[in-house]
Amino acid sequence: QVQLVESGGGLVQAGGSLRLSCAASGRTFSLYAMGWFRQAPGNERAFVAAISRSGDATRYADSVKNRFIISRDNTKNTVYLQMNSLKPEDTAVYYCAAAFKASAQTVSTTGYDYWGQGTQVTVSS
Repeated sequence: QVQLVESGGGLVQAGGSLRLSCAASGRTFSLYAMGWFRQAPGNERAFVAAISRSGDATRYADSVKNRFIISRDNTKNTVYLQMNSLKPEDTAVYYCAAAFKASAQTVSTTGYDYWGQGTQVTVSS
């Protein structure tokens, strides 16, 4: 069992930056690929970024490529999402997720085993 707790969301102006964190419980964090997803009102939950178990591979949605950076610290059981050059269309609830023994190519929600409760990100124009 893995529990995930996101933090770092908030209100920011367009062009600004935020850094999301996701802290995981348990001693097996390094066995999980980690992902970030987001869900805007009326929309399905969508893939944002994923990182491999060791952190040496990442994947991004086209909409956030070159603006967002996913990273992880296995000594702290934490995954991060640095979000730069934020746009109003980035407004959503952001969720982190854990996929057991998966790769950074895991982009579907069905590929993830555990989810956090989400953190709201609002970008004003």
